[in-house]
Amino acid sequence: MKPGRRTAARQLLLGFGLTSLAGADDTTPPPVPAPPPAPVAAAPNDSPDPIGEGLSQLLRIRRLHIEALTGGEAANQIRDMIISSIQSAGLFAITENAERADAFLRGTAEDLVFNEQFQSSESLGVRSGFSAGRGGISTRNSERAAGNVGLSHDENVRIQERKHEAVAAVRIVNKDGDVLWSTTQESLGAKFRGASADVADKITRQLRTDLEKARKLPLRTASN
Repeated sequence: MKPGRRTAARQLLLGFGLTSLAGADDTTPPPVPAPPPAPVAAAPNDSPDPIGEGLSQLLRIRRLHIEALTGGEAANQIRDMIISSIQSAGLFAITENAERADAFLRGTAEDLVFNEQFQSSESLGVRSGFSAGRGGISTRNSERAAGNVGLSHDENVRIQERKHEAVAAVRIVNKDGDVLWSTTQESLGAKFRGASADVADKITRQLRTDLEKARKLPLRTASN
């Protein structure tokens, strides 16, 4: 379009009130908008933490069923002590109904009885001798004296003490059979507790410590 005709066209548009079209330049192309930035994909977690994931799942447990432990009659006694210890600590609700449980505690336990012996021996011996004589060739008189002292002392000590050594290896698994937590504890007895009761208390203390650790894990680990 020639310059004269372009001016006449603008005046015509102005006459109709189309000022926006009259100010546009036919030779200038409209600006092209810039494309939006591509979203940055999150880096995948190539190094999962299975221990942290198992601990985080402990926080979802409400009811825990403690199964019979292998190891003989002593294992049944230790199981009862573990139930009492965890229940008293308020970590989980203990249920005898396996169908209502969220997870299960399994393992083995034993209370071994043995004799510990201590033996010592001490010996003390003292000996002393004395001899003296006096006399002459030209006389018949002579004097002699002799002395001997002996002392001996022997002491033998033997002490035999009957002791208990309790040991337990337990684990918590979910309904899918995944191991969420495990520990092994042993004890020769405490000042005010027997060996079996002390092992049950150690298991509970370790479980409480790991639950506190699970509460401090990042949220992204707990949600996986």
